[in-house]
Amino acid sequence: MSYYSDYLEEIEVRKKDLGLNPKPIDSAELLSEIIAQIKDVGNEHREASLNFFIYNILPGTTPAAGVKATFLKDIALGKETVAEISAEFALEQLSHMKGGPSVEALLDIALSDDAQAAAAAEVLKSQVFLYDADSARLADAFKAGNAIAKDILESYSKAEFFTKLSDIPETIKVITYIAGEGDISTDLLSPGNQSHSRADRELHGKCMISPEAQQEIAEMGKQNPDAKVMLIAEKGTMGVGSSRMSGVNNVALWAGEKTSPYIPFINNNPVVAGTNGIAPIFLTTVGVTGGIGLDLKNWVKKTDANGEVVRDANGDPVLEEAYSVATGTVLTIDTKAKKLYNGDQELVDIADAFTPQKVEFMKAGGSYAVTFGKKLQTFAAETLGVEAPAVYAQSKEISHEGQGLTAVEKIFNRNAVGVTSKTPLHTGSDVRVKVNIVGSQDTTGPMTCQELEAMAASTISTSVDGAFQSGCHTASVWDNKAKANTPKLMAFMNAFGAITARDPKHVYHSMTDVIHKVLNDITVDDRAIIIGGDSHTRMSKGVAFGADSGTVAIALATGESAMPIPESVKVTFKGSMKPHMDFRDIVHATQAQMLKKFGGENVFQGRVIEVQIGTLLADQAFTFTDWTAEMKAKASICISTDDTLIQSLELAKSRIQIMINKGMENEAGMLQGLIDLADKRIAEVKSGEAPALAPDDNAKYYAELVVDLDVIEEPMIADPDVNNEDVSKRYTHDVIRPASYYDGRKVDLGFVGSCMVHKGDMQIIAAMLRNLEKKGPITFKAPLVVAPPTYNIVDELKAEGDWELLEKFAGFEFSDENPKEAARTKYENILYLERPGCNLCMGNQEKAEAGDTVLATSTRLFQGRVVEDTAEKKGESLLGSTPMVVLSCVLGRFPTLEEYKEAVEGIDLTTFAPPSEDLSVASTAIPAARI
Repeated sequence: MSYYSDYLEEIEVRKKDLGLNPKPIDSAELLSEIIAQIKDVGNEHREASLNFFIYNILPGTTPAAGVKATFLKDIALGKETVAEISAEFALEQLSHMKGGPSVEALLDIALSDDAQAAAAAEVLKSQVFLYDADSARLADAFKAGNAIAKDILESYSKAEFFTKLSDIPETIKVITYIAGEGDISTDLLSPGNQSHSRADRELHGKCMISPEAQQEIAEMGKQNPDAKVMLIAEKGTMGVGSSRMSGVNNVALWAGEKTSPYIPFINNNPVVAGTNGIAPIFLTTVGVTGGIGLDLKNWVKKTDANGEVVRDANGDPVLEEAYSVATGTVLTIDTKAKKLYNGDQELVDIADAFTPQKVEFMKAGGSYAVTFGKKLQTFAAETLGVEAPAVYAQSKEISHEGQGLTAVEKIFNRNAVGVTSKTPLHTGSDVRVKVNIVGSQDTTGPMTCQELEAMAASTISTSVDGAFQSGCHTASVWDNKAKANTPKLMAFMNAFGAITARDPKHVYHSMTDVIHKVLNDITVDDRAIIIGGDSHTRMSKGVAFGADSGTVAIALATGESAMPIPESVKVTFKGSMKPHMDFRDIVHATQAQMLKKFGGENVFQGRVIEVQIGTLLADQAFTFTDWTAEMKAKASICISTDDTLIQSLELAKSRIQIMINKGMENEAGMLQGLIDLADKRIAEVKSGEAPALAPDDNAKYYAELVVDLDVIEEPMIADPDVNNEDVSKRYTHDVIRPASYYDGRKVDLGFVGSCMVHKGDMQIIAAMLRNLEKKGPITFKAPLVVAPPTYNIVDELKAEGDWELLEKFAGFEFSDENPKEAARTKYENILYLERPGCNLCMGNQEKAEAGDTVLATSTRLFQGRVVEDTAEKKGESLLGSTPMVVLSCVLGRFPTLEEYKEAVEGIDLTTFAPPSEDLSVASTAIPAARI
């Protein structure tokens, strides 16, 4: 068997079928064979092998990187001779390999007596991805009197790896490219149905926007070599929906800069923009690559002679163009003045894009290098016993005397790392925080693995309380793509130290539980910080942030994350729910009432929603916190009563114990550790030592909203508004309509599933079927697809009898022994009981039939996600409550309000009664003890 022959065959297939270059090499076996051919000076493949070795190896801790680093070290030390690779060239290549085996090799040389020791030391001075073992070697050598070790440490203590980099240019020329009108979903930049290829960057790059757009962007770049192509969301926000590292990777691939001549298809420093700026979590991802994200403000609200906002027939503000960014417009970014210009004309202030911290990311080529650089400088200074000079921008510390703390301010103060100030920090402060829980999902997980390998991380930080790798996004279909990617992902994450949904050792059966439900269960402290590789990382305990694959990797490797303390919006409730209403309707109505109160301004966007729904258990409260992604909020915090928090933690303990019983515990005892932490937190609350998290009564909020439950009379539907004449107002999640608006409109398919539902929703389906069956046999007039979020829920429903009832009406039931191997493309008018997981909500494996009107409990209503368009009819994904979806599938249409009330009569829907009083507490004016 020849690995090289197989590789050549793969190269031909990629070239012929896909028009792609050779895939970057991560296999140690293949590279070993290539090296053997390089050593054989007469080998017919020697020249090609040299090119592969030098230019086509993935860096970091990949198996191939280890082999490459060893061979380069041997060349540098003179143990191996390759005419085309001098000792100097070998060291140069090691300098581009980012850490792990390359740093180990450089340390071997630098701390030796070899003639290349000094040269290797100079290379090491430019490296930032050092881990504990590397740092320990340097410290030990320094203590033993090694002069080179001392020289390296002195360089690190001054952060010369950063100070010697070139500053960013004073002016950056950009040429505009309007990628779309209205909000641009990250699905346009990196489609979910192509998630299987995200780790193959060149292949995945072919799916960005469209082939025509790719050609146009490439052509603009060629014609304007001195300018960067800036992708724009005209009249909208760029990157809504998710963090999606692959989206930024694709933009960088087509319009960014190559990071290294020796690393294939990894680019950085892209430029993106939106009329309304960049979605918060996507902007973080832009920073990971050292990119620039601009808030253009090129469309503004039109005002009349009295300064009043002019509104259209629907009551929406009329916009007028402040300046043009039409495709092909050449603009100049002045990074010193922090202004955007067209020639000499100043267009807009862009200071928010060029804060000191963001400029550092740009200079360093991304946020990772800054994060690791700061830690390395601190380590070196402490080892030398000197004070580290102030090199990086000082973290902004904002404290307002006498002002209380919001819930998010309390959490950030408690989890702050490296803050010496004893005064409480308020919104806008830059804080490095301990991360308690980390989640990785299976379509972004392969990229997280790549990022961990690239930053040379090999094991999870001991300060992380819990970490989980899910298999939910590929649960629907166990096809060849899933079979190729998922086992490798699970093996990597399991070895890294996370709890994994699939067991590489096959001790427990494969779990495809929705990641957010698991993270909600394993979050055992209402003061925790959670980072997850998905925009719906929005737990109802603690504060959770959806993040890109790189930020997830940083959190796993270091147990930390850095961000400014965000502003908060306070949401409370008054009145009472009507008995026929479901909590999902309240969630949708919150968005509608907010937009109405603030004149169409989305005050939630980019902020933390602090919601007082503390009488709901965490499972149910998650329906609200989860939807805050669609509200464009940065995160959400649920303010809970003491009793409710204790009940939620007891439920979490029982769910974690089930995981242990199934055999999911790891060698470190991570799951038992979480139970112990839950017990500790329960004891704190019961004793009064540390009650449930609550904001201070004199905390300052950006805005406050009181949701009136009394005015919510009928089920509320989130509508993509696919036929709105203003293209920019389609697919926004901001159009919320009462069910009566649809006046019996046909429903082609219904879906109950996603992270938005819980066990109660499954019980509601069973109860409705019982109710409807009393009137006679039930026949579905539209397909109803049901995907429970977790196996725990299925097991509980089986024990309680509801699953048996669902089976009675089902025309299809999932099988773990024989999972589907092909996506369903046609649906019958039956009930489908699908495997726990994301299913239709994600839309990456299966979709509704093109052109369908779908009513779903999903999270997203973006174009093409759940349902594609046809030439004749736009597909539309309307979002509503579980009872509304079920009844609509039985009827084949939207029900009347009377039909709906009758169908849910006597059923315990997910209801909510507001706390009897505001849950704020008297201000202490000092932060909780920092951990």
